[in-house]
Amino acid sequence: MSYSKKLMATAVFAAFAGASTIAHAVTEVQWWHAMGGTNGERVNKIASDFNATQSDYKVVPVYKGNYTETMTAAVAAFRAKQQPHIVQVFEVGTATMMAAKGAVYPVEQVMKDAGEPFDKSIYLPAVISYYQTPKGELLSMPFNSSTPVLWYNKDAFKKAGVSAVPETWDDIKSASEKLVAAGYKCGFTFGWQSWVMIENYGAWHNMAMGTEENGFAGTDTEFTFNNDKTKARLQAIADWSKDKLFTYGGRRGDSLSMFTNGECGMWMNSSAYYGSIKKQAKFESGQTMLPLDTAAASKPQNSIIGGATLWVLKGHDKADYKGVAKFMTYLSSPEVQAWWHQETGYVPITTPAYELSKTQGFYDTNPGTDTAIKQLSLNTPTPNSRGLRFGNFVQIRDILNEEMEAIWGGKKTAAQGLDDAAERGNKLLRKFQRATN
Repeated sequence: MSYSKKLMATAVFAAFAGASTIAHAVTEVQWWHAMGGTNGERVNKIASDFNATQSDYKVVPVYKGNYTETMTAAVAAFRAKQQPHIVQVFEVGTATMMAAKGAVYPVEQVMKDAGEPFDKSIYLPAVISYYQTPKGELLSMPFNSSTPVLWYNKDAFKKAGVSAVPETWDDIKSASEKLVAAGYKCGFTFGWQSWVMIENYGAWHNMAMGTEENGFAGTDTEFTFNNDKTKARLQAIADWSKDKLFTYGGRRGDSLSMFTNGECGMWMNSSAYYGSIKKQAKFESGQTMLPLDTAAASKPQNSIIGGATLWVLKGHDKADYKGVAKFMTYLSSPEVQAWWHQETGYVPITTPAYELSKTQGFYDTNPGTDTAIKQLSLNTPTPNSRGLRFGNFVQIRDILNEEMEAIWGGKKTAAQGLDDAAERGNKLLRKFQRATN
């Protein structure tokens, strides 16, 4: 081989070696999440868009199943020392994550250690307060936050002669009677029933779900959701089912099709179904605030969030967390949050993102899409309406689902079902208390 050819070969080899070195220099950040379908595609876009902004880090989103499956997978992975950097955990897993000593790297500390600018004041109080320690340290980064709203079929209302959007539970009954009389199979239904009809029903009417500030003040909490007002409301709903004013449609979002196919004229569930309803419904829909139960309160307080946050897990190289911090900054930027909010119906987690959506005219062209934000910020949260932090609450929600289904099926009265749910739930609270103290 001639000298010139050897030189060229050496240069080519050096170029490839250099490229290989550069490729290996990219730090991967594993992000496990629970967003399937269209929202999963949106998660992939956020990651790929962030990756395109720089060349030092590559966020790799991995779908791990529903919320419970994702959290369970992360716990198992941590024990096997194969944990991701970031995991998406739903709000009711907060107490469990807080109890995972040695596993969680508080996101506020992540930002500080990485030298990444971080201003907590820009985050919506109703969102951020749910995920802070008693001293105010932010544990996880809010991502997909929502709250339940009342969705309604405008075309069905017009056909049935429902002239005003319901504001109270009496209005819900009246509108349902007209809808059924007009030929609709049911007046209303709801999904995520524990979240909507126990957790948010209590917060909306400023009633505690449990002692110790709904678990925020200590693990020695006990449930109080089996109060007379909640029992009366659930019993009324069960009674209405006999005349098809209410029809039960499943524990999660199973009942979405009952609304989008025109079967039920109203649906209470997450504001985050905006994208799905817009895509699936063949009618004009609207959303408004949750109904007020005038027998429980004279005015509404505020609703509480659902959805999930992003938790950072310990156990990786220190340099990796600089990439995590930069991604958190990108994720919280007004442009990304406004896009996510407008595409999905999740609330923007920061005030700048909300203001940007206003400036872009989103609420003018899509009336009602700011309902969730207004509900969450209707009043300053009280200890009863700040949210909840109960241990073992994933399992407790299963108990509530079982007991509420017994109520809808006529196997138990609301009083019996809620008392049984509280008794069974308290046993799991004590189990969590013993395990963490």
